[in-house]
Amino acid sequence: MTTRRLPLDGVRVLELGNYIAAPTAGRMLADFGAEVIKVERPGTGDELRNWRLAAGTTSMLYRTINRNKKSVTLDLRTEAGREAVLELVRRSDIVLENFRPGTLEKWGIGPDVLEEVNPELILVRISAFGQTGPLSARPGFAAVAEGYSGFRELVGDPDRPPVRVGVSIGDSIAGMQAAFGAVMMLFDRQQQRIHGAAEAVVGSETGFEGEGPLADRTVDVALNEAMFSVMESLVPDYSAFGEVRTRTGGRMEGIAPSNGYLCAGGKSVVIAGNGDGIFTRLMAAIDRPDLGADPDLQTNAGRWARRDELDEAIGAWCATREVDDVVAVLDAAGVPAGPIYTAEDLVADDQLRARGMIQHLDVSTGEETLTDVAFPGITPVIGTASLPIDHLGPDLGEHTDEVLAWLGLNRPDDDGGGTTEQTDAD
Repeated sequence: MTTRRLPLDGVRVLELGNYIAAPTAGRMLADFGAEVIKVERPGTGDELRNWRLAAGTTSMLYRTINRNKKSVTLDLRTEAGREAVLELVRRSDIVLENFRPGTLEKWGIGPDVLEEVNPELILVRISAFGQTGPLSARPGFAAVAEGYSGFRELVGDPDRPPVRVGVSIGDSIAGMQAAFGAVMMLFDRQQQRIHGAAEAVVGSETGFEGEGPLADRTVDVALNEAMFSVMESLVPDYSAFGEVRTRTGGRMEGIAPSNGYLCAGGKSVVIAGNGDGIFTRLMAAIDRPDLGADPDLQTNAGRWARRDELDEAIGAWCATREVDDVVAVLDAAGVPAGPIYTAEDLVADDQLRARGMIQHLDVSTGEETLTDVAFPGITPVIGTASLPIDHLGPDLGEHTDEVLAWLGLNRPDDDGGGTTEQTDAD
């Protein structure tokens, strides 16, 4: 446990989230000192507890995404559960939720009720398509949102259907945007308190906080928009020039040579030789100075036109060398290159370990305790190394009695059931 003062010390967050998006936002806030109270359904809890479950009753995925939080079990459909949630809202700075739009309202804890209970509350809502617009009521996981964003169309090889990346990238990026939005509104609230609304928002009739309704303090994150926001110039290129990008496999559209290459021994390397000067050094390093001196290859446009030829030359050179040898030769030549790591490589990596990005903790599967298990550290780094993980994702309802006693409430009767809608938006 750390005794270091953290940036979000004193901030309390109520997480009404399931799966990955809202819990990722909650994890980021908890990592930097916020007290995050995670509400889970009685009996089963967050469904993430059973995702990629290799042993026991609680997955490593849950323990990772929900680290540094408290777990409280409440049935939000019951009056006792609703009363407890509203008491938590009264004492919280932020509410995170990722239900389908309209679910909180159906349970009688919509924005109007939340604002009445806590006029300074910051509400962060994550859903498939946002709280407004013609698709707002539609449920959807991040995989669907990735398709709507244009992201999925660019992933994979051009002669095959689009594929997904190996992690829940849409959920994670949405969670990061939600965490940023929450901190942004906290900052605005603090500015309002210090300077006053009139001084903080010059020339504006109302600020983000204080006089305005909760709608002005609501962060509305849509999964499809979160992914759309990372699509760089996809839309402007189309709008300005009619350019329609296609899948390019391991390449990046219009940039060459930059790809992954298979090395001797079965491992692969990423080589980014697409800068004009870097390209010449790369060709010298792989014993192809003829290509480095070719006048048609001195610009990126010319290299992109002959990308297959360049990839074949680089691939042939890599195929005869182990990945470590390839990286060493290219590093000496000033060419950006690096191995494509597996989980085994990550755990052993000196750079990650030096910055505290691999942390070893004991963890319970729900049936046994595993010792010295490696977990990813906390990002971003503040100072010189990752903050230490205080604790992994809690057992189901581990903090229910503690939190309810703090609220002055009795534990509701637990029928082992609970809501089935928590949530289908993530």
